[in-house]
Amino acid sequence: MRPFMRTALSMSRLISAHSFHLKSNSTPIISQSSRSLRIPLFNLPQGVYRPNSSSEFRWFCSKSRIAAATMQNRESISYLTQKEAAEVDEILMGPLGFSVDQLMELAGLSVATSIAEVYKVNEYKRVLVICGPGNNGGDGLVAARHLFHFGYNPSICYPKRTPKPLYAGLVTQLESLSVPFVSVEDLPSDLSKDFDIIIDAIFGFSFHGAPRPPFNDLIQRLVSLNEYKEAKQRFPVVVSVDIPSGWHVEEGDISDSSFKPDMLVSLTAPKLCAKRFHGPHHFLGGRFVPPSIVSKFNLHLPPYPGTAMCVRIGKPPQVDIAALRENYISPEFVEDNVEADPIHQFRKWFDEAIAANLREPNAMSLSTATSDGKPSSRMVLLKGFDEDGFVWYTNYGSRKAHDLAENPRASLLFFWDGLNRQVRVEGTVQKVSEDESEQYFHSRPRGSQLGAIVSPQSSVVPGRHFLIDKFKELEDRYSNGSLIPKPKYWGGYRLKPENFEFWQGQPSRLHDRLQYSPCEIEGKKVWKVERLAP
Repeated sequence: MRPFMRTALSMSRLISAHSFHLKSNSTPIISQSSRSLRIPLFNLPQGVYRPNSSSEFRWFCSKSRIAAATMQNRESISYLTQKEAAEVDEILMGPLGFSVDQLMELAGLSVATSIAEVYKVNEYKRVLVICGPGNNGGDGLVAARHLFHFGYNPSICYPKRTPKPLYAGLVTQLESLSVPFVSVEDLPSDLSKDFDIIIDAIFGFSFHGAPRPPFNDLIQRLVSLNEYKEAKQRFPVVVSVDIPSGWHVEEGDISDSSFKPDMLVSLTAPKLCAKRFHGPHHFLGGRFVPPSIVSKFNLHLPPYPGTAMCVRIGKPPQVDIAALRENYISPEFVEDNVEADPIHQFRKWFDEAIAANLREPNAMSLSTATSDGKPSSRMVLLKGFDEDGFVWYTNYGSRKAHDLAENPRASLLFFWDGLNRQVRVEGTVQKVSEDESEQYFHSRPRGSQLGAIVSPQSSVVPGRHFLIDKFKELEDRYSNGSLIPKPKYWGGYRLKPENFEFWQGQPSRLHDRLQYSPCEIEGKKVWKVERLAP
């Protein structure tokens, strides 16, 4: 077993908001510079906390769009020999001062976040973690704990328990969460019916020879799942931790066991056998390698994006776009439970999007059209709303501004993925007052003020250097902290709503769609609520 382990990162994020007053009684929106994330939690019985859905912990791991920028050609990545891997561990836990439990915690978290990146909890909820007696098994126990808190339902098969306090503590932690431990005898002979994911945390890079009971039988059960793959039937995916169990650390599956996991999560750096891994998902985890080790072993590793604990190696598998779909599970959205005023209903949903810590809940798609009906759309940020309408700011020389000058009508679309919700708002558009634009302009960070002056929005420019040079010139001019004047060509718009649609995703595409449209009753303007077919 490798002497390799890894310390939980405790992460908390706060949301702080810049308040500014667009109008009296208007609702200010969080400024971009002050946004950050927190994982929303809700309280279960017995004092256990879990996120509500997989979307709430995706910030742990790179989103696909971020990971795409950091994917590396597998041939350009460094691979460690068995001797090098052992030497890295000795240095980490020797002169560099890491403890086994620190490294184990980081490794297990990396495994859990890699799994959550690919296998979403609403489709792959039931997890079996098969743990060996060494450090790889410890990684599996830690991963199981994190997966539990991510919303998965893990079970543990740990037939050869290690009596050391570290491992006993990991077992106690899982038992306190009521995570079941299953003996080899109680496991079904056919693992395909009871589990969606099976984590192979049996043997690590220091393993030699042929697997012995009961692990040889367990590995054979994993191999038997190949029959379902060949028949293109639903089968549990197999995730191996660092090394597919039974493989030679450098030469791969030399015993021709046909053990072919679907995902491999390499730790610290990939081992040589990973070159012979041909499954669809190869991730690197263990974000703790210091520069001294990178230099000593001349390591070439992919950069971890943002706060991610894992990064994909190689290209993701091709997917059938037509088969991509999500079966939404949401509370019913019915007429009896909605606000009579759509602005009040929007405020309710917007506040819930804020509370769920969704990324940029004020982002909206703004659609405009020219006088002859040529449409265009772009994402902008809502900066305030009240009974008079929805406000955003832009350059009055931009394409959207030209469209609105010709055709002062627009549509806004908010999409809150984590809540399975959309809101569409249609109406007429007019500019906000100069005073209102001035007040908002000077509430922005100074860099954003300079950027608004520098950019001739939607115009062709000779290159990025053109913008950077102009920005630096203005930065020098106002380096004394003096007031930056708002340019005349920059300001706000307000859409006065004439129609709202609130959309809530539901199973089997039977979505809830409630439309608000204005009407008069006894000479008084009211909003009529009607249900639209999905």
